[in-house]
Amino acid sequence: MTYEDMVNEAKSRVPVVSREELERELASGEALLVDIRDVRERWQLGAIPGARHVPRGMLEFWADPTSPYHKKYMDPDRRTVLHCAGGLRSALAADTLMKLGYKNVAHLEIGFDGWRESGGAVEEVPVPEEYRRPPST
Repeated sequence: MTYEDMVNEAKSRVPVVSREELERELASGEALLVDIRDVRERWQLGAIPGARHVPRGMLEFWADPTSPYHKKYMDPDRRTVLHCAGGLRSALAADTLMKLGYKNVAHLEIGFDGWRESGGAVEEVPVPEEYRRPPST
């Protein structure tokens, strides 16, 4: 099995939301939007306003209520929409949440890149001081 096979299998199970559907869900407060991109992607390109950052490598630990690392905003009963840059990682991550018992999961198939390119709102994510490089001389 290849990563493409895994992504395609996940996509066959995971519902998709469009930019317009996601905007409506966010405006109504219905959905929790989860950005699973690496923090460096967020620092470089920004984020969809209101998205919670859950690094892909921590998803299972932060999402599972039985985990000592569980984050309270990760609720298996809440509408949860995931996104990455292009829709591959988010399909795998949404499939994982479904396996963890999340009942109402979807992913933004166009990803952050498609969101931004289609005019979706983006907010800056500042690099924390401790991660900034001093200017080169």
